[in-house]
Parts: sequence; C-alpha cells; structure tokens
Amino acid sequence: MTNNDIKTVINTGQAALGIEFGSTHIKAVLVAPDFSTIAVGSHEWENKLENGVWTYSLEDIWSGVQDAYRDMADQVNQNYATVIRNLSSVGFAAMMHGYMAFNKGDNLLVPFRTWRNAMTADAAKQLTTLFDFNIPQRWSIAHLFQAILNQEAHVKDVAFMTTLAGYVHWQLTGEKVLGVGDASGIFPIDSQTGDYDEAMIEKFNQLKAVQQYHWTLRDILPTVKTAGEVAGRLTDEGAKLLDPSGLLTGGAIAAAPEGDAGTGMVSTNSVKQRTANVSAGTSAFAMIVLGKALSEVHEDIDMVTTPDGSAVAMVHANNCTSEINAWARVFKQFSQAIGVDISNNDLYGALFQSALDGRPDAGGLLSYGYHSGENITGVSEGRPLFVRTPNAEFNLPNLMRMHIFSAFGAVKIGLDILKQEDVAMDSVVAQGDIFNTPVVGQKLLAAVMDAPVTLMTNAGEGGPWGMAVLGQYVTMRREDESLADFLEKRVFANQDSTTMAPDPVDVTGFEEFMVRYKAGIGIEQVAITALTDEPVVIKEEERDIHVGELEAAGV
Repeated sequence: MTNNDIKTVINTGQAALGIEFGSTHIKAVLVAPDFSTIAVGSHEWENKLENGVWTYSLEDIWSGVQDAYRDMADQVNQNYATVIRNLSSVGFAAMMHGYMAFNKGDNLLVPFRTWRNAMTADAAKQLTTLFDFNIPQRWSIAHLFQAILNQEAHVKDVAFMTTLAGYVHWQLTGEKVLGVGDASGIFPIDSQTGDYDEAMIEKFNQLKAVQQYHWTLRDILPTVKTAGEVAGRLTDEGAKLLDPSGLLTGGAIAAAPEGDAGTGMVSTNSVKQRTANVSAGTSAFAMIVLGKALSEVHEDIDMVTTPDGSAVAMVHANNCTSEINAWARVFKQFSQAIGVDISNNDLYGALFQSALDGRPDAGGLLSYGYHSGENITGVSEGRPLFVRTPNAEFNLPNLMRMHIFSAFGAVKIGLDILKQEDVAMDSVVAQGDIFNTPVVGQKLLAAVMDAPVTLMTNAGEGGPWGMAVLGQYVTMRREDESLADFLEKRVFANQDSTTMAPDPVDVTGFEEFMVRYKAGIGIEQVAITALTDEPVVIKEEERDIHVGELEAAGV
C-alpha cells in the first residue's frame, strides 16, 4: 500500500488496533485491511515483587497502555500526517493466568497476582486430584482456591474475577467477557460446549471450603466468547481512557480478549491440528494443537485451547530470556566503562553470533535463569545461577550457547512428555525477541525441538498484531469461514518465511547439556535455602568467636 492508501485507511476508520500487555512491554499495533502493519507503539514496564507477590499496579497498567497508544499515534502523525479518530476493530491481549478479583463496587480486592507467582501449590494439587485434570499454579482458579485455603478475608467479597486482558477489555468496552483461549487459563474448558466444564464447576461449588461463601463459581467468572464473535464495542469512555488526547472516538467492534498464548498461535498461523508454535520472552511456552487426546493427566502439561476452541497441549516455563538480558546489561556496562558506545542491536547480535562458535554441549557450562520459581523442575523461588567445574571451557561462545540452551531447558522437559505421548507436529513456528538475531535462536531452537523451525517476517510484531487480526476476523470473516481458513488463505497467503532443519550435531549437544541441566537441579534447591534477600546479621556471640579464631591464629 502507498502512503496515500494508508492515510485513507486511517482517515476512513478502516484500521484495526491490537494491544498486548507482555511481561516487559505493552505494545500497540495498527493494522491495515490487507493485514500489513501501519504503526507500532511500545511502552516498557516491569513487574514488582511486593510483599512476596509479583504484581503490576493499576496505575502502571493505564499509564503504560496510554503511552504505548500515544507512541503508535505519534508514528501515524509523523509518517502519514494524520490522526486516528476511528477504528474498525480493537482487541486486547495480555499475559495469561493470574488473579484479579473485584467486589460489587468494581474495586480490586488484592493486588493483581500475575502468572509468575508460584504460591498456589496446595490448591493446584487438590484441584488436579478433584477434577482429574491438571490445574497449574498459574491458573486463576488455583489462586482463588489458595486464597480460600489461606482463609483470606477478601474472598467473601469477590463478585467478579478475571485476567489482565479481561480487565482491560471490561474497562474499555463495559463487557465482562473472555476469549476461550484466555478463559482456558482460568478454568478448564469443555471442548464439546466451548464453555467452562460444568461438571467441574459443580465439583468446585460442592467443596465444603467453598460453600461458606455467598457466591457460586459461575456467578463470578467472565462469559466465554469464541474467535469471530462480537465481544462488545469500544465505548466513548473507553476511547478517552485509551487516548486521553480525546481524538479517538468509540464505536469500534471489539474481539474477545485473549491471552498471549492465543495471540501467539494466531500470529504464527498455528491454530490447525498438528501445528505448533514456540513463543520466547520473559517466559517461554510451546503450544501444540492436538490431533488426539492425551492418554493421561500430566502435571507439567497445561491443557488450554486455541482462540476458536481446539484442544492445545501447552508446555509453559516461567523463565526464559531474563537472565540473557541481565548478562547483556553487564556486557553493555563494560563497553561503556572502556568508552565504547554500542547499540543494543549490535550488542545482542555479537553475543548471539558468538554462540554459533561454542561447543555443541556448551563446553560443560551450566546455568539456570530462574528469576522466579519454575514449576516444571519443582523450584519454588528464583535463584539465577551459573556454575561450572574447573575444567569446563569457560569462554564467550560457550557462555552464550549455555544461556540460550538454558532458556529452553524447562520447556524441553515438558516436550519430552509429549514425545512419549506420540504427539505429532507437522510444523513448528517460532516468535519472540530471542529470534531477532538472524539464524542463531532459530538454529538452536531446532536442536531443542529436534524438528524444523520456521520464522515468519512478522515474528517481531507477534502477539499484538495477532490480536489485531482477531479483531479483523470478527469484521471481515465470510459466512462459515473458520479461523484456520481465514489465516491460511487470507492473512498468510503471501507471507515470507524461513525454515531451518535441526543440525544433528546441535541435537546431540543439547541432549548432553540437558543431562547436566537435570542433574544440577539440586543446586538450585540448595541456593534457595542458602541465599535470601534478607540482610546478613552476625550475632554478637558469633562475632566474638570469629575474633577469637583470628587472635588464636596470630592475626
């Protein structure tokens, strides 16, 4: 499209807006009717550990999304000399899972508890047994039930609970709904009805601990919507909340809010059975759309759905790239200390490229980039850790190869479970910032998956673009056109992509690394006990002992 064509699209209200709240960025993407990107806005944010809970404040949510929208709108003004007044459709997505509970006055009862919190082990275990269905610690129902088990005072006042995407959608449209994919991270979905599993809801309501409350579970859950259904409209009040300048008006049709897993499936054209995708950022997850049911319940496998309700096996790791970013910051500080100004693109490019020169197994180095607990490996708290034997080959190529391998270590454990289940994958598409450096991330992920990995040209835009496309599916779908057909025949018909097959040497090297990775988990457990953030206080009697030892030694 020419600039004049794009300007006409904007001025006539034909553009679609997708917004996604990721772990480290809030992104707003404006998309044309031909599915090309018009403008992208971004806002950096960071979760905070407050009173033992990983959270984001409501203030940060709204100031962040307004900044991302403003950044995107400024690009529109600069590049096309116009402003956004109307939109054809909108869609809001966010990190899945977590817990946002509100009272009858629509007030948040406790700070938002994100997916990152590994604090619901008892609840998750009990519910998994009750339902004979895996309930991960991240899921909203696990957070609610743990609050019940803990006898938290706020539970009696719960009138509505939802996810971050559901909250934002509610505030901007007035609708308390969720897309089925995001809803599947709140409570199990019945694949036959496309709604919450009614039998499981009844089992939950019959629990003695639950019956003390005035509410029943169905009363406080958001309504489930499937991709393609209208989920409300952007209200005038919502438009002003999103764009305080007052230029944007309400009226845009809203798609059902989705989780980042769902938008990842859309943006990688992975909603058909036997397709798979991997998203890698602060967390990492591999999604495989199942062709058949799993033979048994696996506590390391989440059973969720695509945005149109198909069953998906999800391997979710709480930690992925945070430790890579931490090391990159150290290298940047070193470059600044010696008077070298290097851009982040050049820095990450050099670091990642070096990994290709590392030993296949990373030279005996080992790390765990656990900034928070990791459920798959049974680690309850984060302790980023790098360890090596004296004879390990400690150099930059091995260091970076180790970090990239480690970023996918927990995911690999879950993938091995699905391999034992004979889960078939016809294709694997990857997205995330870890793949921005050409070849490196893609080549090493192919070794992790032991399968060809494809990157698409929109990999850097990812989830928010996928959310915009879900909005376009609502407004542009033809009668009886499935989401899979809409994506394959219209959205991705002319999409450029590259595919890389696994190198047998890399595959073997990663398998050797994983032997070391699994064997070293106990080191993480010891680190949790030995290292805390509490200040070290030496008691007076201990100080006297140490002084006495020094005097005895003649010091």
